[in-house]
Amino acid sequence: MSSPATLFDVRPPLAFLTFNRPEARNAMTWAMYDALVAACEQVDANPEVRAFVLKGAGGQAFVSGTDISQFQSFREPKDGIEYEKRISLKGWRRRPGGAHVTLTETVRQDHKQGLTIFDQEFTERRGGKTQSRTFSLAFRTLSVPQVVRRLEKAGFEITALLGDYRGREWDPRADVWVILARKR
Repeated sequence: MSSPATLFDVRPPLAFLTFNRPEARNAMTWAMYDALVAACEQVDANPEVRAFVLKGAGGQAFVSGTDISQFQSFREPKDGIEYEKRISLKGWRRRPGGAHVTLTETVRQDHKQGLTIFDQEFTERRGGKTQSRTFSLAFRTLSVPQVVRRLEKAGFEITALLGDYRGREWDPRADVWVILARKR
């Protein structure tokens, strides 16, 4: 399942998927979307996996969105519709009357404000009616030392800082990390 652009690794209880196109700020190609879906299915089927970690290589961006150079191949309106089908979460609400739902999400980072922002659009189609809602979720991006200080202040004991998921001590050069803590 791994490829040069996506690196998938399962080490129970963790699974990891690294988006590995740092030269393009990890912009997603069609193959990378397919790899994400395949990794999600594999994680979902593995009862030993308790957490799924997604990260972007290179330290510049987690994922900067879809690689727009792929749009140059679009020749007809149906090409855009096919694209939306590829990147949307679609399903049916299981309630009386049913409804077709679509969730489309993009992720961006505001480095000046230190935020990671998830822009989402939720569309529900029931019969001939369509309702759409858009919203954004913003999370403060904190450094490892800031998170550690806040956890300790909240009464947690830090039991491990793993900066590379190989059991070694935290390294400030690591792209991602795991902080293990327990309530005192």
